Amino acid sequence: MSNTYLVTGGAGFIGSHIAASLLRDGQKVRVIDNLLTGSRKNLDYLQALGGDLQLTIGDINDGDLLRRLMRGVDFVLHQAALPSVPRSLAHPLETHLHCLTGTLNVLVAARDCGVKRVVYAASSSAYGDQPGASKDESMRPAPISPYGVAKLAGEYYAAAFTHSFGLETVALRYFNVFGPRQDPASQYAAVIPKFITAMLAGERPRIYGDGTQSRDFTYIDNVARGNLLACTAANAAGEVINLATGGRVTLNDLVAQLNALLGTDLPPLHTAERRGDIKHSRADISKAQKLLGYAPVVDFAEGLRRTVDWYRGQAWSTPPPAPPRSIREGS
Repeated sequence: MSNTYLVTGGAGFIGSHIAASLLRDGQKVRVIDNLLTGSRKNLDYLQALGGDLQLTIGDINDGDLLRRLMRGVDFVLHQAALPSVPRSLAHPLETHLHCLTGTLNVLVAARDCGVKRVVYAASSSAYGDQPGASKDESMRPAPISPYGVAKLAGEYYAAAFTHSFGLETVALRYFNVFGPRQDPASQYAAVIPKFITAMLAGERPRIYGDGTQSRDFTYIDNVARGNLLACTAANAAGEVINLATGGRVTLNDLVAQLNALLGTDLPPLHTAERRGDIKHSRADISKAQKLLGYAPVVDFAEGLRRTVDWYRGQAWSTPPPAPPRSIREGS
């Protein structure tokens, strides 16, 4: 049975992968993105897949536009955000606008249009730098960056709309997602694409700190799968759920594995730690297993191999600036 999905931030790395999964499954897909961090290359990729796809270049803070796009939509996969801790430290008001005010606009429009469920891209940054072997959803949130605060507040809004208005929502806390089509060009880019492209150019990867900090690196196919499960999971409404692999890789280990895959011998360049960075981040995924029937479909080693293979053949450049909001495609 075909449903209609709206993917906010669908020109971004995660959003475009989710949209691609839906199109391959024969679903009807609408995408909105303001191209502030998203890429037209990702939109071109989606169009090349064919299927029932509608693209809109616009901003989620435009409530009237959102309501037009949500008419007849069954599920909203809300990925739009400014996903960067360093950027939030430099521009906290911008982060608040796009991560929190934008999320509230999405929830209001979804409520008004009778959407069945909103799946919200939450973040493991809500946990902050708490001690412990892994992070589970029963922990008291303790974000230490404006980005973490904004994403956590979005969770609270989502839960409030479930309890106050009957709008079903699910918040999925992501842990260091990586994979093909992740842009390494930005100064705020994620670590894996930055390391791969630097090492392909013969440069030493830069690590902020001693490299013993660890992450639950999660290949993109796992995140796309978890989002689709969250749309229809019977007992997930109103819940906050970790979405990761449950693994642990230090940045020093990451460099070693990349050297092995690339056939290089490039030791990391260590510099001072950055403000707002978390030492260790690993997920307990038992709740996702129980409520979503989720299990990782690609492990870290295989995901890293696929990602390296993809980047070998790519030429990256800085994404173009966002066009004026008056430009529309498919609206």
